[in-house]
Amino acid sequence: MLATSSRLNLFSFNGKTRVLHLTWFAFFLSFLVWFNHAPLMGAIRESLGLTDAQVSALLMINVALTIPARIIVGMLVDHFGPKLVYSILLSLASIVCFFFAFASNFQELIIYRFLLGFVGAGFVIGIRMISEWFPARQVGLAEGVYGGWGNFGSAAAAITLPTVALMFGGDDGWRYAIAATGAMILMYSVVYYFSVEDTPEGSTYFKPNKGGGLEVTSKRDFWFCMLMNIPLVGALMVLTWRLNGLGLLGESLSLLIYLALLAVYAYQSWHLFQVNKTVFTTPVPKIHRYKFKQVAILSLAYSTTFGSELAVVSMLPLFFLDTFDVSPVMAGMLASGFAFMNLVSRPLGGWFSDKFGRRKSLLITLTGLCIGYIAMSFIDSNWAIPLAVVVTMFCSFFVQAGEGAVFAMVPLVRRRLTGQIAGMVGAYGNVGAIVFLAVLSLSSPKIFFTLIACSSVLTWIAVYFLDEPDQGMVEVLPDGTVQIIEVT
Repeated sequence: MLATSSRLNLFSFNGKTRVLHLTWFAFFLSFLVWFNHAPLMGAIRESLGLTDAQVSALLMINVALTIPARIIVGMLVDHFGPKLVYSILLSLASIVCFFFAFASNFQELIIYRFLLGFVGAGFVIGIRMISEWFPARQVGLAEGVYGGWGNFGSAAAAITLPTVALMFGGDDGWRYAIAATGAMILMYSVVYYFSVEDTPEGSTYFKPNKGGGLEVTSKRDFWFCMLMNIPLVGALMVLTWRLNGLGLLGESLSLLIYLALLAVYAYQSWHLFQVNKTVFTTPVPKIHRYKFKQVAILSLAYSTTFGSELAVVSMLPLFFLDTFDVSPVMAGMLASGFAFMNLVSRPLGGWFSDKFGRRKSLLITLTGLCIGYIAMSFIDSNWAIPLAVVVTMFCSFFVQAGEGAVFAMVPLVRRRLTGQIAGMVGAYGNVGAIVFLAVLSLSSPKIFFTLIACSSVLTWIAVYFLDEPDQGMVEVLPDGTVQIIEVT
């Protein structure tokens, strides 16, 4: 374990704190690009003459590819390390961002927006990087800073991009604003590669024993993992169903997508079995076991916390624009309040988990989240705008503190599988977003906010059964030496 004091000096730019700052900024830029369309949706709608159905489709499709991308990237980062994988992901995302910026019709917009969803997988990479550089007594705060300050990219997009578009002016202002974000991540992909290392000097980068699927340590956990993989495919089926319902997919194409998704699930299940088939014949020694229920509960919690944030960040600028009849720039500024709280709330959620316990932190934040979304369900044009902003910021504080609490726990489940575990948990955030946005496309914002509040109650019950981390994780060095990593 890395020897260090319990204090984390965020004003330093040396050693592990330098890696933290460089990594959260990589995530910040990936989030900026991921949601660069949301505050400009009004301009995009007018420029290309989009219908309400097409706007809904663009909001939903933006989070679709991130589901499989986070699973795949989680495997890649466990094998190849975060430095290389993050740099490649940012550079590839920049290319797709340029294509989206200069799309000439809805068909091109939706294809490139779908492809750009993979940049959201960058979150998983940083989770593994930070867990390598920070000890357990600091990892909650460090992951909270990484996630919270990185997530602020969506607020930065809402605050700055409408103004940048106006600076360029004309009908194509939004195009140049989006292209500028692509140029930023392309340059930073090079900076990041030459500025960080995967681990501190002398530390071992633990890799999975097998590739192709998440390792589990019992027969029951194998079937549990199979069950947990169903919503990852199911969410994409829900998305296909809604796009078909909006008249954007034909019946034949929808059926083809359903069959393809079933084939993906079968392929994924086969690989999961190949990785874990020994658990059916040889019991895993107790010292090497971990409880998959921890992963499942954290996944559910993240679907409610981050899933709701993704959905709300996607729809809030248009919600303020349509509810209060303000300008697009003002709507973006008002909506940015929801993501603005990331700067403090997610780090505080991680810090609270480090100090007072992981389960307790999640239960408290889920309670506040429920109250916040119930309050947001009552916002209408009769409200004073400052009060609406205060309510959204109150709600977002608990949403993002809950995200910090979730990922204060994720790196403490099994070190060598951190990327894959973070991939599954992170993917569930997108599952939640797709479900919530699908509900929004079928109903009203009031029902949308109320549904999220109801889901938080179910999540609270599940989190009640979450176990606090054991005293240490057991990992095996390449030479066979057993190493115990302190987690309390």
